[in-house]
Amino acid sequence: MSGPSGPAKATPHTSSRSAVLDVIRAAGTISRVGLVRATGFTGATISTVVRRLIDDGLVVETGRAESTGGKPRVLLQLNQSSRYAVGVHLDQAGITYVLTNLGGSVVARMSRAGVGAEDPPVVVERMAREVDALIDGVGVERDRVLGLGLVSPGPLTPTSGMRLTPPAMRPWEDYPLDRALEKATGLPVVLDNDATAAALGEHWSGVVGGTSTFAALYMGTGIGAGLLINGLAYRGASGNAGEIGHICLDVEGPECWCGARGCTEVMAGPASVVAAARADAHLARVTGLTGENGAKGARPSVVAEFAAVARAARGGEPAARALLERSARYLAVAARTLANVMDLELLVLTGPSLAIAGATYLPVVQEELDRSFFSRATHPVAVRLSTSAATAPAIGAATMVLQTELVPLRQGLRLPDNLSDAEPGRARAAGAAGA
Repeated sequence: MSGPSGPAKATPHTSSRSAVLDVIRAAGTISRVGLVRATGFTGATISTVVRRLIDDGLVVETGRAESTGGKPRVLLQLNQSSRYAVGVHLDQAGITYVLTNLGGSVVARMSRAGVGAEDPPVVVERMAREVDALIDGVGVERDRVLGLGLVSPGPLTPTSGMRLTPPAMRPWEDYPLDRALEKATGLPVVLDNDATAAALGEHWSGVVGGTSTFAALYMGTGIGAGLLINGLAYRGASGNAGEIGHICLDVEGPECWCGARGCTEVMAGPASVVAAARADAHLARVTGLTGENGAKGARPSVVAEFAAVARAARGGEPAARALLERSARYLAVAARTLANVMDLELLVLTGPSLAIAGATYLPVVQEELDRSFFSRATHPVAVRLSTSAATAPAIGAATMVLQTELVPLRQGLRLPDNLSDAEPGRARAAGAAGA
């Protein structure tokens, strides 16, 4: 295997095969000459690797680029339907499943009841049945499914299971979640934090454009953040980086479940919004939060109750609107702290609760960063609402499998900043593929 011709062309992978595959994925379509420019590998290495990828069905020839004076170059792209991955987001509020193809596009999705008060083994058995239904429902051959990515609220242990869990997930403490689900489904399982997965999904799907360093601010039942640096997820020493839900906003504030006081989550999270709505007799009546239990005797999830407050705000209820805006102001301060620490140019708002109320939160967060981000004189921070906020963690979970199985990354290196520079005239395929 020939190595890169120089550090400027280095790519973040453990092999030439994984490097080439990831460049093709990121570029969309690219020629062999473009791959040489993008990776720094020799023409002979690219020729050999591409032939093997084609033989394995992972890559196909898709047409020819516009001629720049010589023979038009044959373009390559991923064979999207050659491999698949399952992504599962496990939360007290619900379990979301997606099946993605090799390019990370969702081909099937479904949402089911959350973990509730069920014992972990019972939930895992149910999840295995639901994963089978997801795969069988679209007729995908099982041997084309690379594995299952499983994400849940942190904090996670470095191996498996959860410690110091949020109150709703306490039955899962020390439960070997990944090993149990791997045994139940027969698929390799990768476990990670839901906020990190959401950021990875935003990057892999291309919705953040060419930006390879950004943060995804996540709000579901709790609050967290996923951090991507040069296209690589930054996880920290134990996989729990980005816990901005536990940045202190008020040292004299209420006690958080983590043991600290005045955390972002306890000041701004969905549970705090719901508690304040319940404490307001009029608003509790308007939102239907007066009773402790739902029709089946179980109290709705925090996300469902937060959604009721958000609906009231959209319907013009001023007290509901005030609660959301108060939450957004606290979240914006935490976002500013994150932006200052990382010197961000892009912040994506994502997660089930922001899918519901993101239109209220986005302008408040953007205004805070415009007004008081430390480096605002040098550059702004763009704030965007994810186009797949409700399912972003599950999509990112499937992405983790694709990345782990097909494009293992080597820390410290990165893809070229602008793949279009590697492939002049690559954008248009003209005619059938040829040798």
